[in-house]
Amino acid sequence: MIQGKMVIMENKNYQKVLLELVKDFKDKPTLLLHSCCGPCSTYVINFLKDYFKITVYYYNPNIEPKEEYLKRKQEQIKFIEAYNLENLEKIEFLDCDYDNEAFREIAQGLEKEKEGGARCGKCFYLRLKNTALKAKTENYKYFGTTLTVSPHKNSRLINEIGEKIAKEVNIKFIYGDFKKNDGYKKSIEYSKKYHLYRQDYCGCNYGRECQNAR
Repeated sequence: MIQGKMVIMENKNYQKVLLELVKDFKDKPTLLLHSCCGPCSTYVINFLKDYFKITVYYYNPNIEPKEEYLKRKQEQIKFIEAYNLENLEKIEFLDCDYDNEAFREIAQGLEKEKEGGARCGKCFYLRLKNTALKAKTENYKYFGTTLTVSPHKNSRLINEIGEKIAKEVNIKFIYGDFKKNDGYKKSIEYSKKYHLYRQDYCGCNYGRECQNAR
């Protein structure tokens, strides 16, 4: 995998890799789970809750404008609060500052890239690297992301980036392809159940402009 480029290799079932990992767990290890948004987190949390003690980490400096970022963050909190009312084992939430300048910096020179191109690869790396560093600092055993639940995201690239960062930071990464087994469809159903706002673009204004130009 070359950072920032979409490299399609032979098929690999990352969801199967995850199931192989968790099948022998005796206790639930801690997981810092990067969430791109509330709707995507719904199914992923419901899937992972049986295997991990989950803290949702909302680091998404790519989301623009700031008002949209705050709206999506509130929907994430809204889901977690509703979910915790229904379940004995609670999901934690870890907030962070809106760091849009960090995204703007890595996107320089890639503003005209199509959605799914090199800019997206760098964005994935930025968010996952920050998550891994936070997980390491706060002594979580694993880090992961909800990004692969979307059919519009390259799961292979995301998992390869996660693997690379895990080696750099010396922390364990959970592989996954959460769109498998109707994961995306189930996330839509959960979103309806919890009355969550579902955005109509990924996050950054560059991608939004590309989408509007189609």
